[in-house]
Amino acid sequence: MNDSMENGAKILAVDDDPFNLRIVQHALEQAGFRVYTAQSGEAALAYLVEKGLPHLAIVDIHMPPGMSGFEFCYNLHQFSDVPVVMLTAVNEEGTVVQGLEEHAEDYVTKPFKPGELVARVKGVLRRMGTFAYDLDAVTRVDERLQIDFPRRQALVYGEPVTLTPTETKLLFILMRAAGHTVNTDFILRRLWPNEPAFEDRLHVHLHRLRRKIEDKDKSRPRYITSERGLGYVFRASEAMIAS
Repeated sequence: MNDSMENGAKILAVDDDPFNLRIVQHALEQAGFRVYTAQSGEAALAYLVEKGLPHLAIVDIHMPPGMSGFEFCYNLHQFSDVPVVMLTAVNEEGTVVQGLEEHAEDYVTKPFKPGELVARVKGVLRRMGTFAYDLDAVTRVDERLQIDFPRRQALVYGEPVTLTPTETKLLFILMRAAGHTVNTDFILRRLWPNEPAFEDRLHVHLHRLRRKIEDKDKSRPRYITSERGLGYVFRASEAMIAS
């Protein structure tokens, strides 16, 4: 089933300051979200492997002595398209621009108003959507296919199939909107936000992904279909998709 905002979308907050984490957690839980916290990027990545992806991440930039928030976001987006809200004391124009262009959907500076943060989170989720399947450690599509996003792995009838970072992120983008057409231009912007990319490049990755997860009869794809002139649709059992 789909976890809508009203039904408790899962938020991961990453910040080395436990006081800030408590404020964020309280504000979002009061708004009906399920909130999980980590005090470093390394701990957050370990959580994702064990528990699965969130619908949105709130990330600080400077978290000494380990990886920065930007590094965490880079790693996160090697296997997903989870939207990010940066929450940081850094307010330098260059850093804000880098955060928004390369990693995040929104940027909130500390000190912050909890109500504003909640509104920003809701706004991002409205724009991006939550996800069409339960985001467990291994995401079940149907009896045939499961996806382990953090490990970049598909399980086809239980047999592991390795996915590339681009294939994994592409699959996440399509599965997030399962049952609906995802515009080609949108996919290109999400996969390659800082470089020119064309549909031919996308076709190569789609072809390789289909070879890995589809049935042998490529003329009748089970999961990923094309909508001529529009984009692509991830199709699966209606029972697995929220109404």
